[in-house]
Amino acid sequence: MQHNHASPLVVKYGGAALGAGALRGQDPILLELAALRAAGRPVVLVHGGGPEIDRRLAERGIATERIDGQRVTDKATLETVEAVLCGTLNKRLVRACLALRLPAVGISGQDGRLLVAEKAVGTDAADFGFVGTVVECNDALVRCLLAADFVPVVAPLAVASDGSHAFNVNADFAAAALAASLRACAFVAITDVARVLRDPDDSASGIDRLTPDEARRFAASDACRSSMKPKLLAAVAAVAGGAAATYICKAKPNAIAAALAGDATIVRA
Repeated sequence: MQHNHASPLVVKYGGAALGAGALRGQDPILLELAALRAAGRPVVLVHGGGPEIDRRLAERGIATERIDGQRVTDKATLETVEAVLCGTLNKRLVRACLALRLPAVGISGQDGRLLVAEKAVGTDAADFGFVGTVVECNDALVRCLLAADFVPVVAPLAVASDGSHAFNVNADFAAAALAASLRACAFVAITDVARVLRDPDDSASGIDRLTPDEARRFAASDACRSSMKPKLLAAVAAVAGGAAATYICKAKPNAIAAALAGDATIVRA
């Protein structure tokens, strides 16, 4: 299905950058998304929720284990991840958007087989459990919502190809797959740093621009710490798949406009 809107903007927002203000409708990113949509730009919001998942797991007495920065997801952890992302956080964000007159519809990557994944395998064949790598994006549902003037708010869960269970997927890669499939005008990854740092111990070493090849090489280097690696690799995947460019930037008032004007690490072919 083809909708008759302009190319959409895909925004990934979550983790440390997604604060309590967003869930109360007082967040600058949501306010900016409302302004962009009012100006005629279709937008898609993909959210994470790692800190909230950590808290819920701790309340249930379930230990959190990570390998290479990725959460190991057994059956009990997957149940919690799905409940938090698809239920608690997704619906809170929907309500926050509605309060700003953004006609949000909350879905997950499982709905309509939006995101199909296969089991991820870590370095040295590490077993991540129910952690998936996105292998297919079927964007018809999102296109239908955009065509009807809704704002899709997407939780980063994927479904197994046979529909037997969910997969926990990295939110950056989930957003990148969607941005690529939609041929987004921009994929904006909102994080807690202003730019990717060439030297992680020097806040003044921010990188302005990278080609996809440069981004891949930097992501493989020791200077790129684990939390930034998936963002850079997701940036590359989005551009390689069809998005015009990726912008990695910090949450702040008018962050998206500033990023599109150059205040970000920009990955573009």
